[in-house]
Amino acid sequence: MKNSVLPLLFCLIFCSFMSAAQASELVNMPVVKLRSLDKVTARTQTFEANVGSTVKFGSLFIKVQACRKAPPIEEPEAVSFLQVWQLDKDERPEWVFSGWMFASSPGLSSMDHPIYDVWVLDCLEQKGGVEEAEQQEAEVRGEGEMEAEEAPSEPQIEQEAE
Repeated sequence: MKNSVLPLLFCLIFCSFMSAAQASELVNMPVVKLRSLDKVTARTQTFEANVGSTVKFGSLFIKVQACRKAPPIEEPEAVSFLQVWQLDKDERPEWVFSGWMFASSPGLSSMDHPIYDVWVLDCLEQKGGVEEAEQQEAEVRGEGEMEAEEAPSEPQIEQEAE
């Protein structure tokens, strides 16, 4: 029995070491490229947003907290930490999603929402990959990247009573 557990234990330690080593090689990038889908209308929108900014899509507000990308010589990966909330019928903010999203595996850590989908496409050095016509359409609908003071406040994180 001990002989069969030892190789498994070694494999687990090796895999965790390799994944930690790979994660440490990700480089911080200043811009994230996101795609959003309205499941009701089948409308999609591509956004580029600076880390630290908030993007509006439909009734969602998406705050980009970080965007990291593997160097060109590594296996392609882009990962972004996003916080997503919406206003309820009483105009109170409520969380929809908060976590890391992976471009290579959108289903690994996906947002569960009945109307909208959001996923990471890439992390970029600078903006410029979204067509101007698409950006103008979003601005007409009041969507896209917003100034910090324009975005509604994020939901408060509830502390458990001790």
